[in-house]
Amino acid sequence: MNVLTKEKLLKKENVQQAYDVLKSVVRHTPLQYDAYLSQKYDCQVYLKREDLQVVRSFKLRGAYYGITQLSEEKRKKGVVCASAGNHAQGVAWTCKKMGIPAVIFMPTTTPKQKIEQVKFFGKGYATIQLIGDTFDDSAKAAQKYCQQESLTFIAPFNDLQTMSGQGSLAVEIYQDMVKDGIQIDYMLSAIGGGGLISGISAYMKAVSPQTKIIGVEPNGAASMAEAFKVGHPVTLQTMDKFVDGAAVSTVGDLTYLNAHEYVDQLVTVAEGHVCTTILELYNKEAIVAEPAGALSVSALDNISSEIVGKTVVCVVSGGNNDIGRMQEIKERSLVYEGEQLYYVVNFPQRPGALKEFVNQILNADDDITKFEYTKKVNRGKGPVLIGIQLGKRENVAQLQRRLSAFDPQYIDLKENQMLYEMMV
Repeated sequence: MNVLTKEKLLKKENVQQAYDVLKSVVRHTPLQYDAYLSQKYDCQVYLKREDLQVVRSFKLRGAYYGITQLSEEKRKKGVVCASAGNHAQGVAWTCKKMGIPAVIFMPTTTPKQKIEQVKFFGKGYATIQLIGDTFDDSAKAAQKYCQQESLTFIAPFNDLQTMSGQGSLAVEIYQDMVKDGIQIDYMLSAIGGGGLISGISAYMKAVSPQTKIIGVEPNGAASMAEAFKVGHPVTLQTMDKFVDGAAVSTVGDLTYLNAHEYVDQLVTVAEGHVCTTILELYNKEAIVAEPAGALSVSALDNISSEIVGKTVVCVVSGGNNDIGRMQEIKERSLVYEGEQLYYVVNFPQRPGALKEFVNQILNADDDITKFEYTKKVNRGKGPVLIGIQLGKRENVAQLQRRLSAFDPQYIDLKENQMLYEMMV
């Protein structure tokens, strides 16, 4: 490794310095033993509850520390950031506290709850610009605006100061594990752009080298995994934006270098699995986690055989979840778990066809949740969109056998994402 590359690697001292600045500003969030997850996975699971942070996300740490490192002249002139929501809230909160102006670029697809929170935290100091469909689109617009107005960009992840600030939560974890006599075997954290995992892993590998650091990405936005494959950051050609806090198509060059140096393993989790975890955390433990915040807990299934008898920390990185998304979250969970099915089926255009379908095709405890059909004149058959919620998941095979006899050309929308998104 050359000298230039080494200079781009975070060290324990960088993260400690950030913590020293932040400790009087941010909350020291709990490292909370989780009895339910511990029993489920036959190990000791602790949750680092950054969903209880001032802006309900770890992003405040990097935003505040990054801004404090600017000269007074640059701060007074104002700052610019781009964010899918949480970094924006951190910047807005910081700028209001410091009394400096901010222009915040966010994708048009940002959940309304996050936009409203940015307005609340930055009232009087933050101006919001909604531009582009993705974080990467809004980031390009923010960088262009910075150049035009000669303002300072506060990076959401690809900056050593931001990464150090985000990693400061690892100092708190270490303090708590020493105080309580805990030895951490595994630590799991979400990856979006890679700032959080870079800061955490740089610090933890210095103070607890035996701790295995695992980064977790959603299947549809696994940009760090792709970078690891080819040896440098690459841009994803397609991306699922559902896990909005981790939907970054290109990780940073700095975050890639640090993650590659310090992170032991990367895992990916299906978006539907994340939805199941969100519901589980809420229903079992009254924890409101946003999709990115639930990633680390979702990944426990991926390593369940490894962690038996071990001590595991999952970073719940954020809790900014719009209640309006809960129906979609429930729907995605049911589809992922195989309990909610959608089919396009050719129905005979005659009286009694639906009654026949219900009596002959469905299991006794199944339920029709969606039925869309328009009768076509002078046709013997017509396509029907039908949604079925299974009474028992194991009954799907026999249902599909009967369905195939009813219409051998039926379409299972779980196997056709484009049709699913268009019709459901």
